[in-house]
Amino acid sequence: MPRQTNDKGGLITMANPQSNSSEAYRKLRTNIQFSSIDSQIRTIMIASAISGEGKTTTIGNLAVAYAQVGKKVLLMDTDLRKPAVHRMFNVPNHIGLTSVLSSQYQITEVLRETGVEGLHVLTSGPIPPNPSEMIGSRKMLALLEDLKEEYDVILFDTPPVLAVSDALIISSLVDGVILVVSAGKVKKDLVKKAKAHLEHVNARILGAALNNVQLSKGQYGEDA
Repeated sequence: MPRQTNDKGGLITMANPQSNSSEAYRKLRTNIQFSSIDSQIRTIMIASAISGEGKTTTIGNLAVAYAQVGKKVLLMDTDLRKPAVHRMFNVPNHIGLTSVLSSQYQITEVLRETGVEGLHVLTSGPIPPNPSEMIGSRKMLALLEDLKEEYDVILFDTPPVLAVSDALIISSLVDGVILVVSAGKVKKDLVKKAKAHLEHVNARILGAALNNVQLSKGQYGEDA
């Protein structure tokens, strides 16, 4: 993904849908759609080895890109330690996923509109003392099955793979994983280690997205 700047929390697909950066997210969406011939990819996790690689920006823009072709999309913030999706879409986070998993609210009470037709956000909710246990609970599994009945595509934002086990738990629940790699920031051995961790839990890695690429003048993908 090319480097991008905009005033909508990193959502270039909302701020400037005609930009080359937005086109890069649409290409990512298309590549995911064509990555599986025999089964449809409906639940997708965007992973990174370490923090700050652009994972949340990528998944937010990918969610908008899916909604822009008429899909009913849910973006879930399953980073229950340092959630960020609510800031990206400027929605409240005092209740959310953890409120549902702890039986304090119904799912319909915590889903948020985003201003993008067809796109809902499920924020993390209050940070719990036991994130991994909540993510790996039977209630989480049951919730995901119910949400699959309502949405065409469900996207998951998670903590970095090498930081905590939460991302590996989520990776075992989804149809596929895209590994985001920040150009020039993360060392190759850390990317390999994150990939090995995902493979160890039999996650289905669909591919990788190289982020924060600095293109030279005249190259395709450069925004005007």
